[in-house]
Amino acid sequence: MALLLLVVTGSALALDNGLSRTPAMGWNSYNAFSCNAVEQNYRDAALALVDLGLKDLGYDYLGVDCGWQGRNRTADGTFTWDTSIMPNGVPALGEFVHSLGLKFGLYGYYACDFVGGTALYLGSLNFEVQDAKTFALWGADYLKYDNCYSTAPNEFLNYFPSISVCSVFAALKPELIDHFVTMRDALADLDRPILYSACEWGVQDPARWPGAEVANSWRISNDIGPSWVNVFRIINQVVPITQFAEPGAWNDLDLLEVGNSPFTEAEQLTHFAFWAAVKSPLLISTDLTKATEATLEILRNERIIGLNQDPLGKSIDFKRRYANDSDVWAGPLADGSTVALIINWKDSARDLTFNLADIGLSSADAVDLVTGNSLGHLDTTYTARAAAHGSFVLKLTNQIASSPPSFTYYEAAAASSVLEGGAVRRTINSSTTVVGSLGDGASVTLTGISVAEGGKKLLAIEYTNGDYTFGNDGCPNCRNAYVSVNDGEDVWAQMPIAAQNWDVVFKGFLLEVEGFRVGGNNTVRVRNEDAGAPEIYRIGVSD
Repeated sequence: MALLLLVVTGSALALDNGLSRTPAMGWNSYNAFSCNAVEQNYRDAALALVDLGLKDLGYDYLGVDCGWQGRNRTADGTFTWDTSIMPNGVPALGEFVHSLGLKFGLYGYYACDFVGGTALYLGSLNFEVQDAKTFALWGADYLKYDNCYSTAPNEFLNYFPSISVCSVFAALKPELIDHFVTMRDALADLDRPILYSACEWGVQDPARWPGAEVANSWRISNDIGPSWVNVFRIINQVVPITQFAEPGAWNDLDLLEVGNSPFTEAEQLTHFAFWAAVKSPLLISTDLTKATEATLEILRNERIIGLNQDPLGKSIDFKRRYANDSDVWAGPLADGSTVALIINWKDSARDLTFNLADIGLSSADAVDLVTGNSLGHLDTTYTARAAAHGSFVLKLTNQIASSPPSFTYYEAAAASSVLEGGAVRRTINSSTTVVGSLGDGASVTLTGISVAEGGKKLLAIEYTNGDYTFGNDGCPNCRNAYVSVNDGEDVWAQMPIAAQNWDVVFKGFLLEVEGFRVGGNNTVRVRNEDAGAPEIYRIGVSD
């Protein structure tokens, strides 16, 4: 689906409700109970948040998810609940939650279920103003607004809707109803503040709506699920949009799987630490009445929670990917320190080395935020044992910057480049032309590359990749490319999406390749014999 990206200007869409200055924290039922949770499950979870000390650490939202809704409105159109699910009623549950010092979250919109829409739960389409008032009367402090039936009352799920989910797209088709903004405005007219969580599964690139003008958080992807590849898919999807997170407005990577099978403890910790550092809402979604000490140790880690709640509100950013090996992410904290998160993508435990130069440093003092242990002074590298799919989470202080590499850039679409196998030049805008239709045997070879010293060089690749997905097949939300110098050995580049369209260039993907020779006759070839590759704008070669 090709999307035209617009920037909304002016104050008409600005969301300034004063809420969620740091990401929301709490509990939601869905990953533990799907749409089968009943009132007692919610009461048990609320008590557990308090009794297990989680409320005191900031987990203060108790979120009701799908399955509570009635199937018919009252004579005056008021929303109802299913009395078999909520025998004491939603308002009574809200009062109970508030009596514990917690905040009460409700679930609405088009009423997703887990039986293909046949449950026929009530939704708020065309009743937004009335339902917002009802939810407020029931004591709601948080509204998760979902995306089922976004196109038609008989169409349960549509990942590529023809309707406009947000005003950016409604501006292109003004006859279409802008559903998420309609509820936003209904909530804004209330006397009760209600945090607004847009759960549109990443449909139509919500960070670029911009989401900050629509909701306090917006789901960037399809649902997380019970497998490690789901984490990989979602991490790839957040790569190009971390800059959109800010106080009051957050990329939502979906509910936590901490405590759930089949994730290992190492995977749960990596998942939790990444969600925290990227400033996603931290919503526990396991049965807390059965939580193990290992689960609680992860969820109670105050140092990791501190990353999430840091008042600067800056997400970590993608710095480096070593294909099928490791990721390096880093970002600033309010006290001037840096957090670095290194993920082991390998399926086995091993010694993993973090090169400080990957985040622009030569040395720093380090603390392991998982254990709280001081690691002393790190000089250029840090090596330690990493579990399969484990990670390092380091707080770095007294940082010394490294000399940043400089690059000479060569455009892939230059007349001197050799396009083979069906590769084509494609113009994005007046200043940017890329080489596309790469992969499946097609390639581009950049020629005439001049270097003063031969051997190994760092490449900075700028590319487009709009091949986003809602599933986990292949390389989900990424494409593979194979890069060689002077017809030498291929180096694998595992390149995340640049956006959910093909007209945004991602800059600064770093890849180290050998085989350069002194002089001006070097070539760099990009290809993929078996599948599609990203489109290449230009490649920088380190000087």
